[in-house]
Amino acid sequence: MTNSANRSVPQGRIIDGIPRALPAAMRAELPSLTEEIISEIQRVIPEYARSMEGPYGEAFRTGVRQSLKTFVDLVADPSASKDGRDAMCRLLGEFEAKEGRTLDDLQAAYRIGCQVSWRRLAKVVLRAKLPSHVMAALADAVFSYADELAVVSAEGYRNAQQHSSTARQQFRARLLRMILSESGHSPDVVGDLAKRADWPLPATVTLVVVRPSASPSGGGQASDADCVEGSLSHIDDDILCDLGGSRPHLLIPGPVPETRLAVLAAVLRDYRIVVGLTVPLELAADSLRWAEQGLSLADSGVIESAPVIRCERHLVELWLLSDQKLADQITRRQMSVLDHIPPNERKWLMDTFEPWLERRQSVTEIADVLGVHAQTVRYRIKQLKEIFGDRIDDADQRLTFELALRVMRLQKRLGADGALTAPAEPSGS
Repeated sequence: MTNSANRSVPQGRIIDGIPRALPAAMRAELPSLTEEIISEIQRVIPEYARSMEGPYGEAFRTGVRQSLKTFVDLVADPSASKDGRDAMCRLLGEFEAKEGRTLDDLQAAYRIGCQVSWRRLAKVVLRAKLPSHVMAALADAVFSYADELAVVSAEGYRNAQQHSSTARQQFRARLLRMILSESGHSPDVVGDLAKRADWPLPATVTLVVVRPSASPSGGGQASDADCVEGSLSHIDDDILCDLGGSRPHLLIPGPVPETRLAVLAAVLRDYRIVVGLTVPLELAADSLRWAEQGLSLADSGVIESAPVIRCERHLVELWLLSDQKLADQITRRQMSVLDHIPPNERKWLMDTFEPWLERRQSVTEIADVLGVHAQTVRYRIKQLKEIFGDRIDDADQRLTFELALRVMRLQKRLGADGALTAPAEPSGS
């Protein structure tokens, strides 16, 4: 078929010089012509041989009948309505989209219908003994009419695709909120929504927090987020994402290997990316919480800030600072005995205490690490033993001391109030 959207049935009389008896003769052929067209389409196109039963088959037959009737009506009266025909053509286009097929088969069906119709019509015209120029013009009208049917069906196809894509996005947005809901939902409810969203439920997921590193160029942040979400859906169709809210994030099925992370980083080049931990689906909200905490730690300088951060590489920091008040209680209970010691001396003792506990090195090695004399280290260790007594020799207490010292070291990188700083706003916003 020629791909010509501009070709259509002329708005004047289709062919000048057509006798009034011709439309009546054409109408008499329509019932058998309809069956011949459908049989030929089924013979040539296997897909239609399998799908002519049920609602689709009935709609297709109705479409063929309506298209033939409208053509004859236009031959008789160029002002005849095309509304019924257009509605059926759009419906056929919508069916193709909903079945997940391209328009190739439907367009091929129109070509077949056009060829079969013209063979039958040519016989009618010959019987009417019309001039050759009338027959040629009528043939052109038939093929132009087939082009017009294809154009109208394409409209229905595009409309159905757009509606299906919008509905799918809405279901996926609801699914993401449901998975991350703290109140939780039954597996059956989640599974049902996942089917409607066309998203196979994975056993494990990884949550990723993203944040614009600069104000978007061009349009506003919402439109920029929509653009990025569209890019992600084309590259990684299995990602659920919400980039337009106050807490932009992605949900990725399974773990995130380096190859996939590289693709994400390329698409999200204007965002900082923090990858949470891979967890069972029901723990997705925890993965998101850890990723958000990782972003806060990076903003606070506790962990190294980078365009891409993996939380799995900072588990100790996440754990020790996951509950700031509890961390404060640990350090206070373990180290309060040092409160009466002058600040400078307390600092020297802590500088020695941590490598002594963690590394269990010799006095000489600790002295080399600290850059002091070995005798100084011996003196400090003696002081520590006097201050903490037998607690230093208890295995559980030693572990608690190590954790408290690690917390204190991390807290030095925090704000003056010892709390994690809130995520910074994007620059220029």
